[in-house]
Amino acid sequence: VQLQASGGGLVQAGGSLRLSCAASGRTFASYNMGWFRQAPGKEREFVAAIRWSSGTTYYAVSVKDRFTISRDSAKNMVYLQMNSLKVEDTAVYYCAAGSGGAYTRGNYNYWGQGTLVTVSS
Repeated sequence: VQLQASGGGLVQAGGSLRLSCAASGRTFASYNMGWFRQAPGKEREFVAAIRWSSGTTYYAVSVKDRFTISRDSAKNMVYLQMNSLKVEDTAVYYCAAGSGGAYTRGNYNYWGQGTLVTVSS
């Protein structure tokens, strides 16, 4: 299984970015696809997830109404549209795949390499 995250970069506060995750190596029909982030000196935290089969979405409170997760089943891609970015959104963002509860980091078996998002004030 391979998960390849891309789309990070430098953006000013209030701006937008879209992260992409290319998934390959197995079928993900029964999986949750998630985005996590890790800021310097902090634990890796849940951001958003989508159940591949149903499209049900899950969000951390801190990003709800600003971020949108989606998937393209035909392309095996997962996206994270990030709007109204804040300085505190600065982190390395990781895509992940797993089964079980969507919010729990330990339920994700497969991880991508991470992409850095930097939000300047």
